[in-house]
Amino acid sequence: MRRAVVLGGSIAGLLAARVLSDHADEVLVLERDDIAPSGIFGSGQGPRPGVKQGAQMHALLDGGRRKIDQWLPNFAADLIADGAALADTGRDLHTYVGGRRKVLVDGVEMISATRPFLEAHLRRRVLSLGNLHLVHGRVCGLAFEGGRVSGVRYTGTFTDARDEVVLDADLVVDATGRRSRIGDWLKEGGWPEPETRSMRVDLGYTTALFRRPEGGHDTTLAQSLSTTPDGRLRLSTLGRVEGDRWIVLMAGYADDRPGRGSDEFLLRCKEDPAAAFRQLTEDGELIGEPASYRHRDNLRRDFHLLDRFPAGLLAIGDVLASFNPIYGQGMSSAAMHASCLAAYLKSGHSLQDPAWAYFKDARAVVDDAWQTSTRNDLRLPHVTGPRPRGFKVASRISDLVDRASVTDPVIHRRCLAVTQMLTPAKTLMRPGTLVRAAWAVRRQDA
Repeated sequence: MRRAVVLGGSIAGLLAARVLSDHADEVLVLERDDIAPSGIFGSGQGPRPGVKQGAQMHALLDGGRRKIDQWLPNFAADLIADGAALADTGRDLHTYVGGRRKVLVDGVEMISATRPFLEAHLRRRVLSLGNLHLVHGRVCGLAFEGGRVSGVRYTGTFTDARDEVVLDADLVVDATGRRSRIGDWLKEGGWPEPETRSMRVDLGYTTALFRRPEGGHDTTLAQSLSTTPDGRLRLSTLGRVEGDRWIVLMAGYADDRPGRGSDEFLLRCKEDPAAAFRQLTEDGELIGEPASYRHRDNLRRDFHLLDRFPAGLLAIGDVLASFNPIYGQGMSSAAMHASCLAAYLKSGHSLQDPAWAYFKDARAVVDDAWQTSTRNDLRLPHVTGPRPRGFKVASRISDLVDRASVTDPVIHRRCLAVTQMLTPAKTLMRPGTLVRAAWAVRRQDA
């Protein structure tokens, strides 16, 4: 390729740009926020306006961490050296189900850091590539020529919207997030827009930072799952992050969403069934005010169902699918989409044809993460989305495996491999796993 253009400089866009740098003479990243290394958001000083959930808790799952380390060697080691926490999810992640801690196992590793910190490190590494350049501007639409996308129309961030500039491109990758206007852009060019599916989950969560005093408890990661009397799930997560701090998230659904104030946040910590959160209110010092975010619905665009699509255009990250964020799949899914992009570019497919092979591979990643997220969401009493065929049976099996993972180390280890996006969710449905889970639950009830 002569030139590739990536729309959006967030996690998905930066990873796409890194992959494209191996295949294009020039890669341009078009981003409306000032993410240049010298800019305030380029330095990682705080969440960017374009990332509304940037102040919330994030985690880089092991599946995503391994992919990024392939393209940016020692990336995880650099994060850790600069203060991020590396945790063994089987030992350092204290997982409580109804106040009961899961059995310890040798698990898989996960990075705990704030989103601005992680994104700043990724941005610095990617933007240092010699053939990659940042363009500050807002996307207006796509340019079409014949049966393909030939470029991008954009304006400078602070210029008149009528002063459009066209960037010619051999390939355009849309990484503008879940609110992408790709459907409108396609319709403007005479192409069908992809079918969009959504599932309303009405999740609310609030995140706060705590300073860790000398002599305080040394928990690296903790997670607590509990259920309200009417069957709604509550989630609490604690992680050590850079700057000798903890980041703490409280999440709930519908009218059980946590409030915005610090008093209510601390009360929620004190009421949690897991001791780590109650102790936090005694040992930790709250830094600033908590930040709240609301995730109304899961969303996916099914590009693979289209019968026509222009050549020279791909989508990645939340443009493909945006999941319930409490499962932490977003950044790692983006890394796996980037891996699909790398495989597509290495395969020798012509850029003069639609990228059906890419969308097929990306669909497998989306399907697996979507299944993990929505199967649990559909069990919540307020979620009214259509239940797929076999949902009740699948739910009973999921309950069985979840219960078994509390006491059986083998089942717990297999569950961690799925939640950390190392193995597909269907591996938990294998006969050997189900038999072992049944025996583990029988021993619990004995």
